[in-house]
Amino acid sequence: MKKIVVSSVLYPLSALAVVLFVTSIAVTQTPPPPTPKETQPHGKVLFKRDQDSPGPEKATKPAESKPAEKTAVEIADAERAALAFTAYDLDVHLTPAQSRLAVHAGFTLKNLSTQPLPRLILQISSALQWETFGIRTPAGITSLPFTTQIIDTDADHTGKATEAVVTLPQPLPAGATLDLTTFYTGEVSQSGERLERIGAPADQASRADWDQITQERIALRGFGNILWYPVAAAPVFLGDGASLFHSVGQTKLQQSPALVRLRLTVEYSGDAPDAAFFCGRREQLKVVNENAGLPVAESPGVAVAEFPERPLGFRTMSLFVTDRAGTVTDDSLISAVTNHYDALPSYSAAAAKVQPLLKDWLGDGPLTTLYILDQDGQPFEDDALLVAPVHAAKADVLAPSLAHSLSHAWFGSSHVWLDEGVAEFMSLLWLEQTQGRETAVTQLQERARTLALAEPANGRNPQEGQSLVQASDEVYYRIKSVAVLGMLRTLVGEETLKRTLRSYRDDKTSLDSDPKEFQRVLERYAKRDLNWFFDDWVYHDRGLPDLSIANVTPRAIDQVAGKGPGWLVAVEVRNDGGAVADIPVTVRSGTLTATERLRIPARSSASTRIVFEGTPEEVVVNDGTIPEVAASIHTRQIVSHQQ
Repeated sequence: MKKIVVSSVLYPLSALAVVLFVTSIAVTQTPPPPTPKETQPHGKVLFKRDQDSPGPEKATKPAESKPAEKTAVEIADAERAALAFTAYDLDVHLTPAQSRLAVHAGFTLKNLSTQPLPRLILQISSALQWETFGIRTPAGITSLPFTTQIIDTDADHTGKATEAVVTLPQPLPAGATLDLTTFYTGEVSQSGERLERIGAPADQASRADWDQITQERIALRGFGNILWYPVAAAPVFLGDGASLFHSVGQTKLQQSPALVRLRLTVEYSGDAPDAAFFCGRREQLKVVNENAGLPVAESPGVAVAEFPERPLGFRTMSLFVTDRAGTVTDDSLISAVTNHYDALPSYSAAAAKVQPLLKDWLGDGPLTTLYILDQDGQPFEDDALLVAPVHAAKADVLAPSLAHSLSHAWFGSSHVWLDEGVAEFMSLLWLEQTQGRETAVTQLQERARTLALAEPANGRNPQEGQSLVQASDEVYYRIKSVAVLGMLRTLVGEETLKRTLRSYRDDKTSLDSDPKEFQRVLERYAKRDLNWFFDDWVYHDRGLPDLSIANVTPRAIDQVAGKGPGWLVAVEVRNDGGAVADIPVTVRSGTLTATERLRIPARSSASTRIVFEGTPEEVVVNDGTIPEVAASIHTRQIVSHQQ
């Protein structure tokens, strides 16, 4: 089975564009010193580590008072991967001055295996320690015994994870769910250990692995970067082909329906932090501080924010906290948290350049602001949140990437092939608009070569591929989705596709839950059946077309539209691939061309006849816009003679 790692050259905003990887040893943590009484804020308790501990009135079993035993336990990867999270309810307490994270987490697990599970296998970063586990029921909390061990995995930036083996009072049946609660703590510092162990320079490692909790920065990207919330996954390693990329993508897809909720508490001294971003959503931090008589520089305080329950979507759970309000550009399209204020006029000018394109295709104005957090290192994107270096550059240089990022502010979908595909499509349209169609087609062909390596040969092994509605790898939901949208642009016409995208955006609430609704909206405006296309290219992965020119037969004719003699050129095209292809077939002579479209089902042939004025010299099949197994432009010279 062929596997592809998507390059950061093609996708500069990809959260998975890491090239070097490493494992590391576990870090021993020590608890922070207690907060002096005189600096503790008074009033309502915002966070209690023991809020789910069994009490006299609700306990069904005495609480475990001793720490979890650390022991090596033999566990099969299948057992680790047997669980899926269907809900997270997180109460997170951050102490940036000590780089501390304390989390009380409630979550719901589902047994995906076909066998009952007598124990649960869960992981967090090796920088964190499990402290308690319990089953939550209407009657209260039942404490659960557990052991812990350190395992190697590159799902975390330390290259290791703290794994809990939780024993259940009775096995969890296949397909059943269970509500659990846990508490864990630790110190989260920047770590490039997994990269440095395989020889990456420290500065390169820090540019890729920048997750940390400090007074200067709170940035946690989630599974694949740092395990700051509980996960259940088999170990994966960045040096092992694309195993980590696939694991992250499959987890995103599997847990996208999960309901997530976050209550955040941030301790601070001096100026209060401004806002928090969780899963791409922004909430203002509210200050809870009763030390009004102290100078600001000395005044401790607590800031809180709550993110209501919402489906997770196709993402890892990320958390960022900003220390000050963003600077809004003149056009109000961008809010940037940065010290590089001199760069913002360029971003504003670049946004103004791409705005007409986005308005024309997606609607009159954005649905939200594009938030940019200035961060040196590898960029990270979650819908309309972009964490990336902010630097002064010409507007023309910034415009291509902003066409992608601002698209997320204009258009969104729970279906990743539409959500990311439309953003990538807007970038390609910007390239076409500014550098010409030939340049855009060349880039599309370059990406199609990567797609061809990933697709199942001739569509005969669909288990190897991914349908767009179930895509978890970037090669599908970025590259293939762009090709699909480009083909639809040709099939139904540009104006029809624009109208469909605008309508879908404006009625997303009622349309987005059904993966087939986009097709229905498009068919309504196009007034034609498109099921033959969506079936091969969106709902299933039939591979790619594999075209060849089977036969070309020219025949001289006396009259062409009453203008004199010409030629009738019959062209037969063979498709040995697994997906239907609707392609342009062009006859040309110098600058004179005549084109007809031809639909060729998988593993069959089809013919068309083209009337041509003058003497034909060449036949061209496909123009590079329909991805194929190999070449996507086919030519044959025509040897014509009077019959």
